[in-house]
Amino acid sequence: MSAPVRDGGDPSARVYAPDFLTELFRNPLDPGYADAAARRREVPPGRLRRVLGRPVSLVIVLVIGFLFAVAYRETVAEEPGRAKARAGLVAGIKQREAETDRLTARADQLREEVGRQRDAALGGSQASRLRNLEAGTGLGRVRGDGVVVRLADAAGDEDGVTAANAGPPRVLYSDLQKVANALWAAGAEAIAINGQRLTATTTIRSAGEAILVDYRPVTGPYEVAAIGPGSMRDRFDDSRAADLMRDVARQTGLSFGVKDAEDLTLPAAPQPRLRYAVPSVSPSPSPSGSGAAGSTSPGPSGSGTSSSPSGGGR
Repeated sequence: MSAPVRDGGDPSARVYAPDFLTELFRNPLDPGYADAAARRREVPPGRLRRVLGRPVSLVIVLVIGFLFAVAYRETVAEEPGRAKARAGLVAGIKQREAETDRLTARADQLREEVGRQRDAALGGSQASRLRNLEAGTGLGRVRGDGVVVRLADAAGDEDGVTAANAGPPRVLYSDLQKVANALWAAGAEAIAINGQRLTATTTIRSAGEAILVDYRPVTGPYEVAAIGPGSMRDRFDDSRAADLMRDVARQTGLSFGVKDAEDLTLPAAPQPRLRYAVPSVSPSPSPSGSGAAGSTSPGPSGSGTSSSPSGGGR
């Protein structure tokens, strides 16, 4: 497609360039604007237009300035209220966190006191057996050698095209699930994520951008510490989960590392909420004897709920 080119003031002097885009960047102003400007130079505006033009322009400038001033004043007036509300929320969160930490420390002290009283009441063999059971179920603090798997989000925004098949450049809850399950399969005897001990009923889920371990938020970098035999490191490195995480780290920039650790101390998990079965009340027999009315038979097991979340997107 060709484009007309203006040469001087004579309309007959227009020529056509073969490259429309090149000519568009070379002469961005349409010839019609140039003609209008030339006519204004040849025929100056009337006296009335010149007299009215300046006051109108001044009024427009004043109105725009007034609107900007009003908007700025409203923004400045609302800022203290927003800052105060934000500060109140931050203070409330910090207060609740401090209260939670204080109650957690108090609960640990009471648990240790109960343990001492229990060991004093029981015999030596019975107390030792009970401690071993607590360590195995996650209800007792344990120490030993093992490995630490560290995962962290990518430092910056990576290329979304090259990392499309590997997922986002941040740690997902499913990544922690895969790592924990691979460590269990490698022979781990106790595992904790950022100090949160894992048990048979532990859930690793996501809530928005946050990752919850037993409904407690954990933030990156994430450290999955495991105590187990000496062969656990080699078995984990050869697992499918480790290969997947190494591939994800290579494609997205996510940080993934495994190291040996000596004399790890993993805390005890919180006491579980015990649930007891209660006998159900027998329904009164229906007149027809069919049992359809007032039936108390449960539905299919697991309907509507699941103890484990669905798999991740990697």
